[in-house]
Amino acid sequence: MTDKRPYKVLTNGLLIPIPPGELRLEIYRTNIIHIKYTPDVSMPQRKSLIVIKKPSPTRWDLKKVGSKLIMRTDEVEVHVDLDTKAISFYNSSGELVLKEGRRRAKDIEVAGERVFQIEQEFIISSNEGLYGLGQHPGIFNYKGHTITLIQRNWDVAIPFLISSKGYGILWDNYSMTRVSSFKDDEGEKLIWWSEVADAIDYYFIYGPRLDDVIASYRWLTGEAPLLPKWAYGYWQSKERYASQDEIVEIVKRFRERGIPIDVIVQDWKYWGRHGWNAFKFDEKYYPDPAKMVADLHSLNVRLVISIWPIFDSQTEVFREMSKRGYICPGTLCYDPFNEGARALYWEYIKKAFFSIGVDGWWLDATEPETGVGWSSFYTPFHDTKTAMGPGARYLNAYSLMTTKAVYEGQRRDSNKRVVILTRSAFAGQQRYAAITWSGDICHDWGVLREQIPAGLNFCLSGLPYWTMDIGGFFSGNPESESYREIFVRWFQWGVFCPIFRVHGTTYAKEPWRFGKKVEEILVKYIHLRYRLLPYIYSIAWKVTSEGFTMMRALIMDFNHDSNVINIDDQYMFGPFIMVSPVTLPRATRRRVYLPKTFGGWYDFWTGKRFEGGQSIEAPAPLDRIPLHVKAGAIIPMGPYLQYVDEKPADPIELRIYRGADGSFEIYEDNGKDYNYEKGSYAIIPIRWDEKEQKLIIGRRKGKFEGMLEERTFLIVWVREGHGVGIEPAKPDVVVHYNGRPVVVKYPH
Repeated sequence: MTDKRPYKVLTNGLLIPIPPGELRLEIYRTNIIHIKYTPDVSMPQRKSLIVIKKPSPTRWDLKKVGSKLIMRTDEVEVHVDLDTKAISFYNSSGELVLKEGRRRAKDIEVAGERVFQIEQEFIISSNEGLYGLGQHPGIFNYKGHTITLIQRNWDVAIPFLISSKGYGILWDNYSMTRVSSFKDDEGEKLIWWSEVADAIDYYFIYGPRLDDVIASYRWLTGEAPLLPKWAYGYWQSKERYASQDEIVEIVKRFRERGIPIDVIVQDWKYWGRHGWNAFKFDEKYYPDPAKMVADLHSLNVRLVISIWPIFDSQTEVFREMSKRGYICPGTLCYDPFNEGARALYWEYIKKAFFSIGVDGWWLDATEPETGVGWSSFYTPFHDTKTAMGPGARYLNAYSLMTTKAVYEGQRRDSNKRVVILTRSAFAGQQRYAAITWSGDICHDWGVLREQIPAGLNFCLSGLPYWTMDIGGFFSGNPESESYREIFVRWFQWGVFCPIFRVHGTTYAKEPWRFGKKVEEILVKYIHLRYRLLPYIYSIAWKVTSEGFTMMRALIMDFNHDSNVINIDDQYMFGPFIMVSPVTLPRATRRRVYLPKTFGGWYDFWTGKRFEGGQSIEAPAPLDRIPLHVKAGAIIPMGPYLQYVDEKPADPIELRIYRGADGSFEIYEDNGKDYNYEKGSYAIIPIRWDEKEQKLIIGRRKGKFEGMLEERTFLIVWVREGHGVGIEPAKPDVVVHYNGRPVVVKYPH
C-alpha cells in the first residue's frame, strides 16, 4: 500500500515535502533540534562551516494530534502544524518556549549564482531578554533593537542568539544577516533575515540553564581548547615596539622593577623594507630575530607577533599566492576558503616565525580589512569571489577560516598549545584556540562603559575568550591626570577579563609611564591577577571540559532574579566573584546590585557580608574596583609570581566564604602542551558543607609529569577584616595534603 502521509519519518526526525522544496527536522540531541527549510531541493547542499557534529542516536517518539505532529524527546517537544508548516518548541513540561511565524524565501541572483534571500519570523514572549550575536558595543539586551551581523573593526558578527527563557538559536548562515526584535499588533516578534542562502537553516537549543545552552552550542560547533597557562598572565603591547633592542629592553625593565609579565607583543611594520606582511623582519631593526626570541624566553616571557591576511603586491608571499590562484579577486587578501591557501599561509608562518620559537599569533584585521590603506576600515570582501563561492555568501566567515589555517597547521606540526588573537570572530571559532579583542577603540569614559556589554554578549555567544585594548587603542597621554584615572579604572576591569592585555597607539602604556602613585596601583592589580591564577586556570579547564563561560553576564547565574535581565555593567568572573567596573570619573562609590542568592555576598576588600536582592553603594576609591564574592565560594589563591611558571602554586591559600554550600575543583597540568587531551592532568575536588561546617579536600584525581605529590593548603574562613584583599591572610588552619582526603572542621 502507498504511504499517503504528508510527511516521512526519518531515523532522527521528519521530512515534510513543500514542493518544490522540503522542511526537515533533525534531532541532534535530546535538547538540540535542527530545522532546515529548503525552498528548492534542486539547490546544491553545502557542508556547514559552523557545525561539525552529526546527530547522536536519541530516543524520541512521534504522535499525530489532529493536524499537528508532535516529536518528543526527554527534554523538548516539537509541534509541526501540517496546515501551515509552522513549528513550535515546548519544554518537557509542555510549556511553550518559542514559536515560528512566517517563513519567506526570495529567489534572486548574486554574482551570477541563483540564491535565496531568506527570512524567518519567531513569536517570542514579552518578558524575555535576548543576548549574544557577537559584539555590539553599548547594547546588551537586544529586545527592541535591530542588529546587522557584518564584520567590522568594532563589531563582531556571530549568528547565535541566547534567551533568558533558556533557549538559543544558532543560525547557520555566513552572509550579511539582520536580526530584529520588535512588537506589533500580533505580539513580540524576532526576525532573522540573510542576504544569501540555499535554505533557512537553524538549530534550536534548549537549556534551560544558559550554561547548558552554551555547552550544547560548543558540542555542535567545537569545544574550546585549553590555552597555555602563560596566556592567562599579563600581556604588554603597543603600536609598536620598533626594534629588537627595544622589545627586549622593555621586558628587562619589567624584570628589574619586579612587575609580573608573561607576554610581549610585536605589532605590525617589523617587515619594514620587505613590504607589507612579507613574513620577514627588516634586518636593520631586527638583525637577529632568533636571538630576540631566545632573549625573551631567557627572561621567561613569550612573544606574540602580528600577522595580516593581506600582502604588499611586491612581496614573495603575494607573488606565490597569486601564482597559485590563492588571492581573492580585487583584493590583496589571501583566500582561506581554499585548502591549499590555508596550508601555504601556515607554511610561511612556520618558516618565518614558528621555527625560531615565536609563541603566538596575532591575526589582525580578520574581518578581513581589505580596503586600500589600513585606516579605511572598509571591507569590500562582499564583492569578491572565494574558492567556495561569492564573497557575499561567505562574508562573515573569513575569521573562522583563517584561524582554522593557523590552528590546524600548528597542531599538525607541534604539540605546543596554540594561541591566536583576532579582531573578528564567527560561530565555531572557539575550536581554533582563538581570543578576540574588541577592535581599535577610543579611550573615553563612554567607550569604557560600552565595552562591558560588548564583552558580555560576546561570551554569551559561546566564544569564551575575549579581551580589549586596556585604556583604548587611541590612547591618552599617561602624563595627563584625567587619562591616568580612566586607565586605572580600565586596568582594574581588565584583570577580570578572560585575557588581561594592554595595547594602544601614540603613547606607550607600560606601568611606569603613569607616575609612581598610579604605577603602584597597577602593579597591585597585576599581582592580584597572578595570585588568582589557580582560580583562573581551573575555570579555564571548565571552559574546555564542560563548555563553561568565564566572563558571565548575571543572567547566566541569577536567571531567577528578574532584576538582572538588563544589568550590563556587572558580571561574574568564574562562579564566585562579581565584578562591578567603575565607569565614571572622580567616583568614590558606585551603585552595585547584589542578586538574590542563598547566603548573600561578601565584600572582597573588607569581608563585610550583605544579603542578596538589594542595591548598595559600594566604596570605590581610585585603588579599588568593587568586587563581591558569593557565599559558598571557595577561592584558591597562589603565591606572588613574576611569571606563571616561576614556581609551583604552593602553598595555596583557600579562602572559604561561609553561608551556603559550595564546591570547586583545582585543576593542574604542565600548562604547555596537549597531553591533557590524553588524561595528563590532576584535579583536587574541594567542598564546603555549610550545615556540618566542614571543609572536605577530596582525593586527588589523575596525575601528570612534574606534579607536586605533596602540597600545603592555608585555610582561611573569610570574615570581616580577615582573608580580604590581595595580601595573604594569616591562615586559620594549615593542611598538608598528599592526595588523600582531608576533612577540616570550622573552629567555632
